[in-house]
Parts: sequence; structure tokens; C-alpha cells
Amino acid sequence: MIYKSYIVEQKISNLEKNLFLFYGENLGLKNDFKNIIKLNNKDSEIVKFNQDEILKNENLFFNEISNISLFAKKKIYYIEQTNDKLLDIIKEVVPKIDTQKLFFFSEILDKKSKIRNYFEKSELCGAVACYPDNEISIKKKILDKLRGFDGLTTNNINLLIENCNLDRSKLDNELTKVLTYFQNKKLDNKKLEDLLDIKINNNFNNLKDEAFNGNKIKTNKLLSDTIIDPEMNIFYLSLINQRLSKLLQISIESKISNIDDAINKIKPPIFWKDKPSFTMQSKKWSSQKIKFALGKTYNLEVMFKSNSVINKNILMKKLIVDICKLANVA
Repeated sequence: MIYKSYIVEQKISNLEKNLFLFYGENLGLKNDFKNIIKLNNKDSEIVKFNQDEILKNENLFFNEISNISLFAKKKIYYIEQTNDKLLDIIKEVVPKIDTQKLFFFSEILDKKSKIRNYFEKSELCGAVACYPDNEISIKKKILDKLRGFDGLTTNNINLLIENCNLDRSKLDNELTKVLTYFQNKKLDNKKLEDLLDIKINNNFNNLKDEAFNGNKIKTNKLLSDTIIDPEMNIFYLSLINQRLSKLLQISIESKISNIDDAINKIKPPIFWKDKPSFTMQSKKWSSQKIKFALGKTYNLEVMFKSNSVINKNILMKKLIVDICKLANVA
């Protein structure tokens, strides 16, 4: 059975099935669902499994969910990184479930995915698609979190929206800063800018734009001047990937219309001040070059997450240089 994410977000009690699948690229939304489920089940123990753990030892998993004690705490299960490989085990689990709750979390699943189809069509299971946020959903989250704050204006709401770049995980980090710093619930725009490191983030955005423009001189200068925070490298990669994704949309759309019309059709809308950059970059970046760059950023993200001893700053700067070179390839 299919459930809309915004409806479940508003009322978690809609998750009345015992097995649910959350899939999609919006990691921040999936993390929010995990937190909401946990908060609404404070008397329960959260037990976490990874798909590979289950596949390596099915008996351990079946024993875990089958052993129910009247005196033990109720258990809720989170199963991470699930895909079609787990479907046969899930089908075997369904008739054995009584009061247990199992929540499965997946990356992007296309319409042909067997596990997605099973959860969407089964009357005993539920599926929630976690698609990327837009300005409306991000703004709603800001308003919910900062309800009751004095000085909450359109200006500083837009400041938060632009700074998180529609990334819910990044927004959660920024809102945590705001809630911690402004404990008196009185917002000050200048202090908010300082708190969010707007200058540092703007410097990286400028560096990113000049690299995509293929401007070697400005890119080299900004590489020397810009502070690359090693703790934010995944966020930087996210900014680069979002730019590549939008350029790919424009490249595809511009085949049936001109570049300006293609840019105007992008959802979520491109801020007016960014449109000149997108126009310039769209003329330099073909679909083939964009897909090649997306492959490089994917490989780099895997390295960042799997190797803690590599020098991430050097690799990030090399990526910027490679993007600048690629922009100038005919």
C-alpha cells in the first residue's frame, strides 16, 4: 500500500502496518522518519540490522524477531540498505509478524524494483517514497521548528533555505545551531548570518561556479582563498551534485526548447540571481560531460565515507580542478 510522505510526516500513527519500506534519495527525510518513530515509541527498544548482516545469517534474524517475551521491552526493527535481494526473506517474515514493527530503508528504487512493487501492492505492508524536498517543504520545516521565535522574517527564512540548498540533512544541522544559539527565541539577522557561516559558504559557491564556468584564473585564486572545511566535504559534494543534476535537466529540456525556457522550467525554481551562471554553464556542459562528472563525484563520496585516513581536502580541491578542466573540453 502506498503512503504519501507528507501525510505520514504530519501524523505518524498512519503507519498502522507492521512492515514499512522507506525508499528514495532524501536521506534527511528518512532520518526524520526514524526520529519520529523513535519519539512515538519511547517504551520500545530500537534494534538495527543491515541487509548484508541478514543475508549472511538468516537464522539470527528470524530468531531475533520470533523471540517475544511478555516481560521484555517491545522492539522495533530498522533494516538498512535494503534492496531486491531481501525480498524472499521479507515474504517469509510477513506471516510470522504479530506485534513487531519492521521498518526497511532503501536508496532510490525504480518502478521495476521487486521489493518496491511488493510493498506498494501488499495489503499487509506500506511503502513511503522519500523524494527530494522543495522550497515549500523546506520552508514548512523551518516554520515548524522556529514557531514562537521573535524576529522570524521572510529574509532569514530565505537565508536558511539558500544556505541548506534544499538539503534537509544540512537544514537539520543549521536549525540545531539556531535553536542552541538563540535560546531566548529572539532572532537577529546579522548574528544568524555569522552563525551559519554565510561568508564561507558563499566563498565555496563562488569557487564552484567559477570551476563550472571553466575560468582557470579565478578558480585557482579562489582555491587559495577559500576555506575548505573537512567536516563539510559531503555537503560540498552535495552542492556540486545538485548543480550537475540541474545542468543535466537543462541539457535534456533544451533539446526541445531554448536554454532560457529550459532554465525557467527547472523545479525547484532557480533563483533569479543564479540564472546568468546557469545560462553560461549550460553552453559548456553537455549531457556526456555531466554524466562523467557525476561518476567522479560518486566515486569520491564513496572514498570519503569508506576511508577515514585520506586527505579529503586535497581530493576535494582536485575535483574542483578537474571540473574546471572538464568545462573547457570541447
